[in-house]
Amino acid sequence: MTTIDQIAGTIIKEQELIIGPLAWQEAGKVSGVHIIDARSGSVTVGNGDSKLVIDKLVSQYERLFGRASREVCREAATPFLSNLAPAEIPLSLQ
Repeated sequence: MTTIDQIAGTIIKEQELIIGPLAWQEAGKVSGVHIIDARSGSVTVGNGDSKLVIDKLVSQYERLFGRASREVCREAATPFLSNLAPAEIPLSLQ
């Protein structure tokens, strides 16, 4: 599992704490996010630029639930960002 996969899974799990199973439904609408097992929080990010996929995931939640959901995503991703080079960090998490 890559750092980006971990970021995506953690973002979805944190959103799930707030909005419940709807978080997984919304993540499933994002092209490039592949849900392997929602119970364990296992996801992969693929289909192109992984940074763009994370940005789309964050935007999906923000579009539905506002600016606060973007902050939840940033906080969820913070522990993983030190594992990425600055150029690898998605814009939505900077």
